[in-house]
Order: sequence, then structure tokens, then C-alpha cells
Amino acid sequence: MPSTFYQASIPVFIRTLNNLSAFFEKGLAHAESAKFDVDVLLNARLYPDMHPFSRQIKIATDTASGVAARLAGLEPPVLGHEDVTVAALKARLADAVAFLETINADQLAGGEERSIEVTRRDNTATWLGRDYLFNYGLPNFYFHVTTAYAILRHNGVPIGKRDFLGS
Repeated sequence: MPSTFYQASIPVFIRTLNNLSAFFEKGLAHAESAKFDVDVLLNARLYPDMHPFSRQIKIATDTASGVAARLAGLEPPVLGHEDVTVAALKARLADAVAFLETINADQLAGGEERSIEVTRRDNTATWLGRDYLFNYGLPNFYFHVTTAYAILRHNGVPIGKRDFLGS
């Protein structure tokens, strides 16, 4: 049986990114049926100082793939697809899931105790793997997936809790 640490990370990231892809698809269908430009959704925000929907997808995919890679002792992948288009966002989601599917439980063995160092801008933070996953990785990931969901819902996309949680 895979480790609990593996179960708490990789399958969770994969499932939730697949759910995000599914409710993104519902957003695209909604834009088409309501006859408005899909860029409205891609650039929609909950508040002017928040990131738009497209950036929520970027951060969620970067977080999931980066956390998984670091916990496995790998360099985080560069997902690319920086364009803010439907095709680029779909490719980014698919590439993140494909990368996560390459990580196995053996690679995460000992990840709970691995020292994880991340530098962003001028700030370097160091965590034990378990703290990195549970106190940063999962909360940050869910924040951005939830915000993406809320942006779509706020813009009239007919999605609900079942879409967020998946089947």
C-alpha cells in the first residue's frame, strides 16, 4: 500500500486538478451558450487586486507540480504555456496532471523529513517536507483552486459543490 504521505499529496493533487479542468470546461460551455467572449472568464477576478481566473490556474498547477517534485527530491517542472488562452490553460492542466502521474510512492519515501528550501523573490523559506505539504502546499493549492471555482460561480457558471469535489 502506498505511504500515507503519498496518499495525502499526489492523488489529491491529481483529482483536484482534474476537477478544476472539468469545471473550467463548464465555464467554457457557459460562455458559449450565453454568447459572451470566453476572455471575460479568463480575465475575471473576484476583486480588482486579486489575480484573474487564468492566473489561479497557473498558480494551482505550479503549486501542485512544484510541491510534488520537491517532496520527491526533484526539480519542479517548467510547465510553460504562459499564454492566456483556453488552449494554453488546458495544456497546462494536462501537463501538470501528467507530471504528477509520474511520481510514485517510493519517490516520496522519507519526504516527510526532507528539507525543502524555496526562494521566491528575495525570500527563502525552509521547511520539513511534512510542514511544506500540510502548512503550505495543500493550503495554497486549495486557495487557488477554490478562488478559480468562485470566479466562475460569480460569473454565472452553473457549477456547485459536486463539481468542486468531483465524483
